[in-house]
Amino acid sequence: MTNATSFHRRVNWLAPWRIGWCLLLGMCAVLWLAPLRVANADNVDTLIGQLSDGSEKVRLSAALSLTKIGDARAIPAFTTALTDDSDKNVRATVAVGLGKLVNDKTKATQRTAVIAALTKALKVESDFVKKQAEKSLAALKGTSGTQEPPVAAGAIYLEVGPMGSKSKDQTDLVAIMRKTSLKTVTRVAKDMTTAWPGGKSPTKAQLDQKSVQGFYLDGTLIEMTTKEKGSSTIVSCKVSMLIATFPDKSMFGFLNGSASVQASADPSDVAEAKNDCVDAVVEDLVTKKVVPAIKTKAGQ
Repeated sequence: MTNATSFHRRVNWLAPWRIGWCLLLGMCAVLWLAPLRVANADNVDTLIGQLSDGSEKVRLSAALSLTKIGDARAIPAFTTALTDDSDKNVRATVAVGLGKLVNDKTKATQRTAVIAALTKALKVESDFVKKQAEKSLAALKGTSGTQEPPVAAGAIYLEVGPMGSKSKDQTDLVAIMRKTSLKTVTRVAKDMTTAWPGGKSPTKAQLDQKSVQGFYLDGTLIEMTTKEKGSSTIVSCKVSMLIATFPDKSMFGFLNGSASVQASADPSDVAEAKNDCVDAVVEDLVTKKVVPAIKTKAGQ
């Protein structure tokens, strides 16, 4: 059993979206006028640093200001924020910003990374962020030299399924399972890709044309329990994951993992502990079992 009681508590990056798009636009107008967030070319580095701030309002303000300034130095930070930021409003804003910052003068490597990040967003994000990513992708297709993210011949393509849960009220945790899977594969398996040009899943013929081996990953949240222990609460979770070939989905691996996280009795802390528990189990399974099993099956 994976013991996750002592790992650092992560920010709840999949907390329910509480700000409507119209309200977000209103916030944009206010934040652009804030005296501590003056948009000028002299404080670009400072603003880029603020994209890592613990406050979502500070990050949102920085993203808006950097988009307004239009300095290409923000492109790498925006690309990272689109994948990693915990707030949907920030991710939507940097998605818009990338469509404005990338142009004909952007380096090919940066442009490829941006398109890959936007393409991935079409598969994993909510409709709110997805719409902004779609608009930016459409804009980037009009810049010279823009191309779909390449898939190297002989690479491994991993189709990550929708994930699921035995309980209908755990949609947020299911979303964490999928996002953590994608994020972990990208981090630990550089020779694997979870995005195919065009944003759609490849056919067998397309995989064969590139000599790419296809695999499929899906998972289920089997159990989530809470147990009071004095003034603390112990949150425990169990996750199962299956691996199959793709697109025929012939299963060859079935994996299980579990973890426990200690939290206070506060409901919000317990909710965050549940997120952390699922995140820890999925990250551990993908890193230590899923990726090695796929590489072995692929003959690597």
